[in-house]
Amino acid sequence: MLGGMSWESTALYYRLVNELVRDRLGGLHSARCLIHSVDFAEIEAMQVQGRWDDAGALLADAARSLEAAGADLVLLCTNTMHKVADPVQAALTVPFLHLADATADAALAAGVTTLGFLGTDFSMSDTFYTDRLTRRGLTVLIPDEQDRKQVHDIIYKELCLGVFREESRQTYRDVITGLIDRGAEGIILGCTEIELLVSQEDSPVPVFPTTHLHCQAAVAHALAEDPAT
Repeated sequence: MLGGMSWESTALYYRLVNELVRDRLGGLHSARCLIHSVDFAEIEAMQVQGRWDDAGALLADAARSLEAAGADLVLLCTNTMHKVADPVQAALTVPFLHLADATADAALAAGVTTLGFLGTDFSMSDTFYTDRLTRRGLTVLIPDEQDRKQVHDIIYKELCLGVFREESRQTYRDVITGLIDRGAEGIILGCTEIELLVSQEDSPVPVFPTTHLHCQAAVAHALAEDPAT
């Protein structure tokens, strides 16, 4: 797991992977995993300054360290930093599971083809993530500029700091309603921290929680390749 962006969401990754392994194998089983947790302040500064090449190089080095330590597959535990997924993947010889692919698989399996997308403004305003979804035949709707700012600010000023406010949950519900009014049949929770605040209970249409979906894909991949299972 290549995490720390933020550590709040990486903790969710760790819990979910271990719960899934326990549920799959039973008893006291837990996941064999490695975590390289970066300093998010350093990454966030690169995001704001547009230094994506520097961020990609930093994360590629971290990914190589995971493989060198024995990782059989690598997860980049953040939606936004999949903007630099290509250099991270290129640094590896072991499988890299792309978060957007797991999300697309789940939406298509559910028969949902028009999706609203919530994430950081880096993810919503750019196309690195949504293009990967549209290439799979999905239509992706993003909030308007004002709503994008609200969604983004809640992530960085609250959720990444472990702050969870009912008012912010209602803001997300309102943004979701707006996307549904525009035709969204499902909602992608396209930021790992959003899942700490919003769940299926907050949406009248199916939600696709990317962290959960990424973890499910990783465990399915890992256990399928483990001869002991």
